[in-house]
Amino acid sequence: VKGLTGNTFPLVSGSRSSKTFKPKKNIPEGSHQYELLKHAEATLGSGNLRQAVMLPEGEDLNEWIAVNTVDFFNQINMLYGTITEFCTEASCPVMSAGPRYEYHWADGTNIKKPIKCSAPKYIDYLMTWVQDQLDDETLFPSKIGVPFPKNFMSVAKTILKRLFRVYAHIYHQHFDSVMRLQEEAHLNTSFKHFIFFVQEFNLIDRRELAPLQELIEKLGSKDR
Repeated sequence: VKGLTGNTFPLVSGSRSSKTFKPKKNIPEGSHQYELLKHAEATLGSGNLRQAVMLPEGEDLNEWIAVNTVDFFNQINMLYGTITEFCTEASCPVMSAGPRYEYHWADGTNIKKPIKCSAPKYIDYLMTWVQDQLDDETLFPSKIGVPFPKNFMSVAKTILKRLFRVYAHIYHQHFDSVMRLQEEAHLNTSFKHFIFFVQEFNLIDRRELAPLQELIEKLGSKDR
């Protein structure tokens, strides 16, 4: 799988399926969005995540949200890819985030009525759906001067709300595997960056964040 900056990440294909999600939405080098991504990476390197998520001066909010949404998709894709062999129909027959939260899948077009399905199936639906949105030039224009659609912000909010559910599932159901793989620092940093970003622009309703509320408060208090 190619990351945004062209780095190649190995994706572990679980025994359940050899299908891995391959984000095709590489941001082209030399484009303005690529420059924005480089800016994001440079500020992330400073270690101040609250500052790193802020809209750079003079930049378009939609474009900033688009670049970061693509980046979070690639990060989550990679993180989930490391634990797919532990997330199976048998181990995760429902898509849950702890005992109190269960998610049913609907995309509004192919599946209108929410269906109960296993976590790997749900995440497969979810990541394929997100990738289709990211690949749609009318929603995520990559060419300079092509305007973002009027509904862009609501599309981005739905994508981020759903991507959060993958983090929530990994933390609640697979954190022991993450620790065995020594991936917890990577997961925590990625999630902290994600949370600070959605908080900065008020992109996910607080109720949706409830499955990881304690963790979110802990991450926030460390940064004050």
